[in-house]
Amino acid sequence: MSATGAARKRGKPASGAGAGAGASKLRRKGDSSGDKGKSKGGGKMNEEISSDSESERRNEEEEEEELEETAQEKKLRLAKLYLEQLKQQEEEKAEAREFEEDQVAGRLKEDVLEQRGRLQKSVAKEIQAPDPADIRILRGHQLSITCLVITPDDLAIFSAAKDCTIIKWSVESGRKLHVIPRAKKGAEGQPSGHSSHVLCMAISSDGKYLASGDRSKLILIWEAQSCQHLYTFTGHRDAVSGLAFRRGTHQLYSTSHDRSVKVWNVAENSYVETLFGHQDAVAALDALSRECCVTAGGRDGTVRVWKIPEESQLVFYGHQGSIDSIQLINEEHMVSGADDGSVALWGLSKKRPLALQREAHGLRGELGLEQPFWVSSVAALLNTDLVATGSHSSSVRLWQCGEGFRQLDLLCDIPLVGFINSLKFSSAGDFLVAGVGQEHRLGRWWRIKEARNSVCIIPLHRAPRPPAAGS
Repeated sequence: MSATGAARKRGKPASGAGAGAGASKLRRKGDSSGDKGKSKGGGKMNEEISSDSESERRNEEEEEEELEETAQEKKLRLAKLYLEQLKQQEEEKAEAREFEEDQVAGRLKEDVLEQRGRLQKSVAKEIQAPDPADIRILRGHQLSITCLVITPDDLAIFSAAKDCTIIKWSVESGRKLHVIPRAKKGAEGQPSGHSSHVLCMAISSDGKYLASGDRSKLILIWEAQSCQHLYTFTGHRDAVSGLAFRRGTHQLYSTSHDRSVKVWNVAENSYVETLFGHQDAVAALDALSRECCVTAGGRDGTVRVWKIPEESQLVFYGHQGSIDSIQLINEEHMVSGADDGSVALWGLSKKRPLALQREAHGLRGELGLEQPFWVSSVAALLNTDLVATGSHSSSVRLWQCGEGFRQLDLLCDIPLVGFINSLKFSSAGDFLVAGVGQEHRLGRWWRIKEARNSVCIIPLHRAPRPPAAGS
């Protein structure tokens, strides 16, 4: 064995020991490094575990924060919504206030215009031509109807005729509510009534009193509700041809064929004064709220406005024939009809008609000998542009007054056979009442045998207004 081999053999254990020592060193180193590695690895694991728990904790905190923010946002959103609702409500209230103010302003404007006599509501263009089948005919008088009035509440109609009777009718049912019979001359114990043709009637604006005038120069005052006779006014020297109450009062104006105008206080059962001016028998009279009245002067060819406090009068000319009917449209304008066939619109500021419609109901008679149909009655819906006229031309005509009452345009014809001796619009304008007779109310110049002495209720329907743009 060589020395090196021996040395290797000898050194084996040493080298082995050294190697073992080195191995142990290496092991220790490795262990230490392993421990370090383990410790490092363990640290890393511990760090990862702690970071996971922290991230979860952070997530939970973030979620909690998010939840807290969502609640705050919800509160904020609800607060904003509440504020918006309040704002919207305030805007709606403001709009409602503006609307009410506009309505109040409009009403005040209407009241001012009405007081000044310049109010002209446009309703005529909305009126549809009535269907003849819808006209209700009330029969009860034996002779021609001469006059009629409608109660302010539009629930009843009073009609009078040449048979000297007065009948109170129900508008809704068409039945007789009360009949005031004819009074026999010189008979005692008979119920109070008229003994001659009743030519005119008027009812107070509160519906309390009814006044009627006849050919016997008498004015009878009745309680409108019960038809009980209250007073009798005497003083006219000829037939009483026109009666009208001043609106809002119990002051009564009367006119007569004796050419005078008288003023009475019905509530106090007293006479006030007499006014003179007409040159012929006065045919008709009307009044509204002002302390004045208007009269149709018959054959003297004038329309007169009587200013009661000043005891003065305004005289208007325009018709060529006898002016037999007149009615106020508002405080400053009126309409009249004459036997020359003309219908005139008047303004109190001008002595001549603002508009004059000749041959308003056409012509009658043989070729070359034509004569216009007499205009026997006129009516106007208060403070509007709607006018009605009657004749014996077998129709009632509805007219529209133009702007400023300077024009009269025909709307439609309503067929009715006979003399249309009286016309009245209801307060609401939803029906027109015509008093029809076989004869003219003031005479017996003609007789239409096919006519029926009756009260006719003509319904007036308005066309629906087109919807507003954007509605």
